[in-house]
Amino acid sequence: MSSQTQISTITADGVEVFYRSAGPVSAKVILLLHGFPSSSHMFRNLIPILATRYRVIAPDLPGFGFTVVPPERKYEYTFANLTLTIQAFLDTLSIQKFAVYIFDYGAPVALRLALNRPQAITAIVTQNGNAYEEGLGEEFWAPLREYWASDSHEDREKLRIAALNFETTKWQYVFGSPHPEAIPPETYHLDSALLTRPGNHDIQLDLFRDYKNNVALYHRFHEYFETSSVPVLAVWGKNDPIFVAAGAEAYKKHAKDVEVHFLDAGHFALETNELEVSKVMIEFLEKLNI
Repeated sequence: MSSQTQISTITADGVEVFYRSAGPVSAKVILLLHGFPSSSHMFRNLIPILATRYRVIAPDLPGFGFTVVPPERKYEYTFANLTLTIQAFLDTLSIQKFAVYIFDYGAPVALRLALNRPQAITAIVTQNGNAYEEGLGEEFWAPLREYWASDSHEDREKLRIAALNFETTKWQYVFGSPHPEAIPPETYHLDSALLTRPGNHDIQLDLFRDYKNNVALYHRFHEYFETSSVPVLAVWGKNDPIFVAAGAEAYKKHAKDVEVHFLDAGHFALETNELEVSKVMIEFLEKLNI
C-alpha cells in the first residue's frame, strides 16, 4: 500500500486537468478541493497521510495551479462551470462515490456538485469551506459585496489592485497563524507566480463577481444537508478573517450528523496543523465506516 503521491494530467470537459493522487485504487475515495489562490499543492502534506487508508484525489481547478484550459475551449469562469469540469473529471476517472474535503472555493464547487449528484458524497470535511452568510468575514467581503452590487469597472479594478498582489496572497497564509514563521514561503510565492500568468487576473476577477451566485445558493445547500443527512466534520482555523468561526458553528443548524473542531490557525490551517487535521479527519471517517 503505497502513499507516494503521483502527478497526472487527464482531459475532462475539454480541459487538461492536473491532479495529485495517492493510495490504492481499490480503496474508498477522498476528493480534496482547494481554494483561492492555491492549488492541489496545498494538500501536499495531507495526501500521503490519508493515502495509507484511502485513495486520495486532488485536482487543480480551472484557472488555478497547473490545470490548462486551451484558448479554443473559450471557457467561462463561473462556479457552475468549475463544477461541471470537476464532474467530468470524476466521470473520466470512474469515481461515483467519495468523501470530500472542502476549503474556500472548493466548498461551493463540491456543494453545487452535491445538488447535481446528492448520492455521490459520503461525507464532507470542511476546513474553512463556507456555506453560511455568518461565515463571511465582514471586513474581507465588503469590497466584494460592493462589486456584486455595482458590477462596475471601477469596483472591479479596485479588487484587482487590492486582492491580486503578492502581499495579499502572503497575508492569506500568515494572518491568524500563531506561527507565521513556520509557513513555508514557497506556498505564497508559488500562488503569487501562478496568479500573474497572462490573463489570470481577469479569470480571478470573473470568479470574484460570480461568487455572489454561490451565496444565493446557500439555502439550497442547507436543504441538501437536511435531506441527505450527509455527515459533516468542520475542522476550522478559528483565526481566519475570510471565513470566520461562526461559519463552522452554522453547520449545526442543518447537518444532522456534525462535529465541529477549532484549530489555533488562520485560513491556510494545513500549513501548520496538518497532523491535527488528519487525525480528526481519519477518526471521523472511520467512525462512519467510510
